[in-house]
Amino acid sequence: MLKRTARDIRRQNRFEVLQSTYAAGEHVSRQQIATATGLSTATVANLTGELLDVGVLVEVGREDSGGGRPRARLAVNAERGLLVGVDVSEDFVHLELYDLAMNALRTVERRMDPQGSSPSDVVEHITLGVEDLLATPDVDPDRVLGIGVSLPGLVEREGGVSVLAVYGHWRDVPMKALLAERLDFPLHVDNPLKASTVAELWFGAGRDVDDLAVVTLRTGVGVGVAIDGSLFRGTTNSAGEWGHIILVMDGRTCRCGNRGCVEAYVGASGILQTLRETDPDHPILTIDDQITAIEAIAEAARRHDPVAERVIEETGRYLGAAVATLINMLNPTRIVLGDWVADRLGEPLLTATRNAAAHYALDQPFGAVTLSLSALPDNPVCLGTATFALEGFLNDLTAHAGRFPGRPTARALTR
Repeated sequence: MLKRTARDIRRQNRFEVLQSTYAAGEHVSRQQIATATGLSTATVANLTGELLDVGVLVEVGREDSGGGRPRARLAVNAERGLLVGVDVSEDFVHLELYDLAMNALRTVERRMDPQGSSPSDVVEHITLGVEDLLATPDVDPDRVLGIGVSLPGLVEREGGVSVLAVYGHWRDVPMKALLAERLDFPLHVDNPLKASTVAELWFGAGRDVDDLAVVTLRTGVGVGVAIDGSLFRGTTNSAGEWGHIILVMDGRTCRCGNRGCVEAYVGASGILQTLRETDPDHPILTIDDQITAIEAIAEAARRHDPVAERVIEETGRYLGAAVATLINMLNPTRIVLGDWVADRLGEPLLTATRNAAAHYALDQPFGAVTLSLSALPDNPVCLGTATFALEGFLNDLTAHAGRFPGRPTARALTR
């Protein structure tokens, strides 16, 4: 493990102060931040001063301190700038525009070929999506502080390289460099497992727990892990590829080339395969689009279609067995099921998963964990990638000046 420098510790403390401010809602005092983070009041005063200097935080009034000087109330300055979050999945490119308070302002979505797209196709989709997102008179592109992009598969985040994306058979694609040829903004590239987990840490189920696992359920499947309140990346940023552990020996063929992977049973394609094995003539199987087909299964289950109910129950049984491995291995406080498959199948899938996990997990760690669906609104991956852009913006301010300077524009950071 690399030794953390004083700058690393200061950067982490700054993020904790900002996270605490977001978690507080409308406004918060320095004393409340100190209590929530465990940092000293002097450290909090110093860091909030830096964030006030660059306009990330603003004072929004004062409150009675019970005899002393009135305490300043602080809030995130929504007007400080704009952030873009991009979620590239096997089925779509989804883009969200946020103000600095992480209010979603605009949304654009472009559908992709689920059989695979070339890097140039994805660059084109992202570029046109960003142009659409910013193509309105009330949005000034110069106020965009950065763009975060999530790519499926293994990602080397420092260089923004897609190391391996199973759905498109990509290997070592320099996606950040390709995007930089078209987009004149600071770019930050990672994958959906990390993005969803950061979104939960900053704005969702991870705000009040130290140990968290966020299960991503879409065409691809994986898990993001936070330990002691920090995102766990692993040595090569590939931690979380739990969708490709073997669940069934010599089972279904997975896109990765192995047989019996978790993804082959609980990813969107795997769920449709379960439907095919349960009822080969079911009309839902005539639907070409995976998202629409999963929605149809959910709707059929709500009408008490026995086949759809059985498919969700069987999916939950597989998912619960796989989740039990997370419970036994990580002993987390909370596990969140998220992304569009979990959103569509909802409580029936959660209930089936919880019942199976109770059977397969050890009693003590199962008794200590809470399983829930993600409660984040909109797209958690976009929210997470926008948070990466925010983190990058703050880091760039420090790197460019050795301290926080006075209020640079987004364009200045690209020079």
